[in-house]
Formats: sequence, structure tokens, C-alpha cells
Amino acid sequence: MDAHSPSFDLASPKGPLADFLIARRAAVTAAEHGLPEPAYPRRVPGLRREEVAQLAGISTDYYTRLEQGRVRTASRSVLTAIGRALRLDDDQQRHLCQLADPYTGEQADEGEQRVTSQTVRLLTNLVDTPALVLGRYQDILAWNRLAAALLGDLAAMPPAHRNYVRMIFLDPQVRAMQDDWPERAREAVSSLRMAAGTYPGQPRLQELVGELLRRDDDFRVWWNQHLVTMHPFGHNRVHHPVAGSFDLDWQALNTVDDQEQIIILVTAPPGSPGHFALRRLASWAQRQALQPSHLAPGPGEPEPGGARFSRSARC
Repeated sequence: MDAHSPSFDLASPKGPLADFLIARRAAVTAAEHGLPEPAYPRRVPGLRREEVAQLAGISTDYYTRLEQGRVRTASRSVLTAIGRALRLDDDQQRHLCQLADPYTGEQADEGEQRVTSQTVRLLTNLVDTPALVLGRYQDILAWNRLAAALLGDLAAMPPAHRNYVRMIFLDPQVRAMQDDWPERAREAVSSLRMAAGTYPGQPRLQELVGELLRRDDDFRVWWNQHLVTMHPFGHNRVHHPVAGSFDLDWQALNTVDDQEQIIILVTAPPGSPGHFALRRLASWAQRQALQPSHLAPGPGEPEPGGARFSRSARC
């Protein structure tokens, strides 16, 4: 974070566990549990604290102390019961357990995430498939030429800007390419929320989330909703300024050597419009001499001019 950027906390003084419980309680209605509506109107949306406590089989006082941050951990059985009351899915339940048992004491060193040469070779050999490696905060650690053609000239970007979540929200071209931008953006917020539960207070995460909170209203709303549901695969329609509009599938795979790294593969069925669009895009990327990550300039080296997308440019 630069000297002119104000610092901020990823959680309120109550703590991340309390913040998550409050946000998720507001998202669950009494009707979802078959509870009768009271005679007087609710002051806030969602369940009341006493209703969550009743559904979870714990005392209202104990649950209240959890939401007030006076108690910042709980047993696994209590967390499971609260998760059922709040209708959490599997990802949200894991996140809840992580928040109740965070790293304590000295924070683990973030360190520099490195991609193995074998993984880089795998990406390079996928000449017809956009492929990249994302780090713990969705930083783009490695990519092949076709991924650069799809997302933009990654080698020409400042390293701090080479982040998938940041690009989805703050890069106008990447944002405009997404046919269902809100869904893609909420998935990106979820990935950061999961990271915040695992690595609270880390400088890189503080820098990234702080910038997004300051610069994007949608991010601020979804961040405060504590979205954490993840998807290992999906489908997307893109509107690419060079290759046109086409459908793609994507899949996220964990690397064996570093579980904090995820390989993203983008594919299209053989013979589909998306398949031919990727082939055209690959030819265009080669003509533009877009650089994969292993050929990108290192620190202190001059950055290339980069290929600029043009709405009138076509393969």
C-alpha cells in the first residue's frame, strides 16, 4: 500500500466471525424455516438473534456474545448448528469454521508465490487453451499467450494490477467482455472473502481490498454481504474486441505442489463457435507477439508496448 493510501481493517472491531454471522443472519428469512411472522414488524431484515439461537439449540445470550465479538470462537458442533440455522452451504460452513479458528499469534509470512517450471511448461504447451495460474489472492502468477490474448497484455501490466479480481472490477475492457458481469464479479468477491478468512491482516490482501472498496460501489456492497460460495467450473459468454462474441467453459484445478495456487483452464467444445474463436485469437496473439509469463520482462526491465484491443480490429 502506498504512502497516500489510508489503512483499513478487513473486519469491524467485533471481529470477522461476528461480521459474518450478522451478514448471513440478515440474508435468511423466517419463512425459509417455517417460522411464523410476529405481530409487530421486524426492525431489520432476516432472522432475529433469538430465532437463530433457538434453531441452533443454544442460548440467546451465547449467540448474542458471538455477534458482539465478546466470544470469538466456538466448538465445531455449535458452529455446525449455527450453520444449519443460517442455511449455509458447504463453502460458507467451512468459512465459518475458519473464522472461528483463525491463525493466532504471529501471522505467517506471505512470502513470494512461485510457479514451478513444470506448471509453466504445461501452460506453454496448451497452445489452443487459455491457461493461467492464480495465487492466494487471485494474483495472476503465470499465463500462456492465449490467456494474454483473452484478458489483455498481462506482461505489459504493472505487477500489482495483474490480479483477476482487480481486472474484473477496474479494467474497463475485461469488465465489458463479461456477458454476465455481476455473476463473475460476485464469484471474484467470494474468492477474496475466503482468502480474508484464511489470511487476515496480510498486507497484499489489505492493499487489494482497500483499493477495491474505495473505487467500486458494487464491490463494497458485495464485500459487506460476506459472499463466500465458490465454483470449481462454470460457463461464460464473452464479447471480445478482437474475436467477437462466443461461449467458453472454465475449470479451476488445484496444483499438487502448492494448494494456494489454482490453474484456470478455458475451453470450448470442438467444432463450436468458441473453439474457432480461440483458434483465431491464437493466431492474432502470435502476430501481436503477446508474451507468456515466462518471457515477460523481469523487475527493472523495460515493459513492451503491448497489444491494444480495438473494437474495429478482427482476426
